[in-house]
Amino acid sequence: MQEVPKGLVLLSMWLHSEGYSYELQQRYRNSGWLKSIGIGAMLKNGDELTLAGALAALQGQLGMDVHVGGRSALELQGVSHYLQLNEHETTVFTESKTALPAWFTRNRWTPTPKVFRSTLYNKDEVGMTNYQDGEFAMKISTPARAVMECLYLCPNQFSLQEAYELMEGLPTLRPSQVQPLLEECKSVKVKRLFLYFAERANHAWLKHVDVGRINLGKGDRSLATDGAYVPKYHLVLPKELV
Repeated sequence: MQEVPKGLVLLSMWLHSEGYSYELQQRYRNSGWLKSIGIGAMLKNGDELTLAGALAALQGQLGMDVHVGGRSALELQGVSHYLQLNEHETTVFTESKTALPAWFTRNRWTPTPKVFRSTLYNKDEVGMTNYQDGEFAMKISTPARAVMECLYLCPNQFSLQEAYELMEGLPTLRPSQVQPLLEECKSVKVKRLFLYFAERANHAWLKHVDVGRINLGKGDRSLATDGAYVPKYHLVLPKELV
């Protein structure tokens, strides 16, 4: 128990699978070694509620599909350092049908998770990378997937201008990572915006992406009132981005 990372949420079911009977867990709580933070979840006494400790438990102990994504994943990987860092809020993505446990939704975590639900990819494991947050190991979005998640939130929950600025900061993406993400992505809007922004930013890696294998759908997509039309990608965007 002393070797468990400080701040890691300990789930009762997982502890039981590791050889700690429910009776032994109760004795640990009664003795003050563990404290309950909700049904089936505990912390070592004295540990603080940290979002990293919660996400590491959800991923590692429950195997849940929940991860840091979007702009927050870019910040963690040093991609968006020139933009204003939001230290008090972290963007978290989970699949639309995933039910987060009550101990997670009812507690106040540091930083505060801003949870978005989506089923953006046919294979949700695509575009994930291992990340070490102090003592916690977890999976977060790669830069390519993270910017696609930002585009998914455009224009209502994320600025198109900011999304383009993030794309400008990605001149070293690898086509081998971009290609499967674009092929597995379900959102026509995201795929068109990604390709247009990459083209507008004049990224060299784009010429190595096989657009012919990507389903870009049919019809126009309007993302701005009184905007300008991009005929190649059938997009209506703010005039300053065309």
